[in-house]
Amino acid sequence: MKAEIITIGDEILIGQIIDTNSAWIAEQFNLNGIEIYQITSVHDDRIHILESLSAAHDRVDLVVLTGGLGPTRDDITKHTLCEYFNTALQFHEPTFLHIENLFRNRNLPMGRLNRDQAMVPVECTVLFNRNGTAPGMWFEKGNTIFISLPGVPFEMKDLISNEVLPRLKSSGRTRAICHRTVLTQGIGESALAEKLDNWENNLPPEVKVAYLPGPMAVRLRLSAYGDSEAQLIDQIQKKMDELKPIIGEYIYGYDDDQLAGVVGNLLKERGLTLSVAESCTGGYLSHLITSVPGCSQWYLGSVTAYSNKVKMKVLGVSEEALNKFGAVSGEVACEMAEGIKSALETDYAVATTGIAGPDGGSADKPVGTVWIAVSGPGGVRAYKFVFDKNRGRNIIRSAQSALQHLRRIIIEEN
Repeated sequence: MKAEIITIGDEILIGQIIDTNSAWIAEQFNLNGIEIYQITSVHDDRIHILESLSAAHDRVDLVVLTGGLGPTRDDITKHTLCEYFNTALQFHEPTFLHIENLFRNRNLPMGRLNRDQAMVPVECTVLFNRNGTAPGMWFEKGNTIFISLPGVPFEMKDLISNEVLPRLKSSGRTRAICHRTVLTQGIGESALAEKLDNWENNLPPEVKVAYLPGPMAVRLRLSAYGDSEAQLIDQIQKKMDELKPIIGEYIYGYDDDQLAGVVGNLLKERGLTLSVAESCTGGYLSHLITSVPGCSQWYLGSVTAYSNKVKMKVLGVSEEALNKFGAVSGEVACEMAEGIKSALETDYAVATTGIAGPDGGSADKPVGTVWIAVSGPGGVRAYKFVFDKNRGRNIIRSAQSALQHLRRIIIEEN
């Protein structure tokens, strides 16, 4: 089943609000075997809405509209739908009683405009909106289903979950779908694609792959559509297993895994502890770690040593190393890691130091130069990176790279 989402409202087109409805609907439909073919935003304009309905009817099996169902004069969706489906409004008593009850419970007077929301097109199936006054509406024209929903997000979401999806599933027109996401760190999108060229060329036709790059990681999403969910799950798993000998060193998790959580599980399973010394990441690495529930079992603490004075006095970095190699160096990163590990008496420690940008670099150490050190039972190791000039991305990439190298070392040493 192919679907189109049409959002109605001038406030979207002028940038006054962000269309989060479409993103949520698309996600839910995808999980239920409904392919989103197009997303369209239109003005609160009768002609524009009619043209969009007609165009969507010719290209998809399902059209979902959100917005324009309120009680005010600018909410014209319901009247436009009557014109499109060549029908008229009629009074729907169950909707009226529901609206009346809502106002009574809120101790609010009910006006004529609110009563008018109980007027619905004759040709529609009314979808009960328990959270608001505007009911959802289900139409069918030829082989295409049209569903109109209120634009208020929590009302729309409840209607999708409790009215729309159950009806669509019972119609027998949805397909089985399976999505899995492989999470990688330490390799760029193009390099990843090169490594996976042969693997990708041998994918079965029902399996699709998408590369989703970001500063945190490159996600590899595998999707399969078919008639049997069990077969799709098995097929996707086989293709994921084939990735391990090709890019296994870069894979840190799957689906909703967070790298800090993956590292935490490794430490917890082995009864190990961690501390952190940060300079260029300014506490962001510690933030990622402390975002993991239960991290107190394996994470002892950190020091944000931004100045050389703090590096020397708190972490024990030598003045000689700072003078000879500079704060942004492998030698200083190693001493930072060793210093925090000794101070907090942990099994592992990670340190970051670098030039986050957008200025402050030199010919030898351009903006984006970062050193990361990991200290553990097997000794201390330093890794150099040269990112770009975007400060925010550099901080994120540094923190993620630190966690990835820590993950690899924990596995290697234990």
